[in-house]
Amino acid sequence: MPIMSSDDFSIHADDCEDVGAGMSISDLPDEVTSIDDLECECWSDYDSLEDIE
Repeated sequence: MPIMSSDDFSIHADDCEDVGAGMSISDLPDEVTSIDDLECECWSDYDSLEDIE
């Protein structure tokens, strides 16, 4: 499940060490249309948005 950082509202994988304080979100924001829209390196293990559960 994705986590939104409360510091800068960036989106991270649930096992990311860089997320800091955050909250789980059920859906990615509408502006995220591809895996390349997610800036953190924690998404490098995923090939596409469909891989994110």
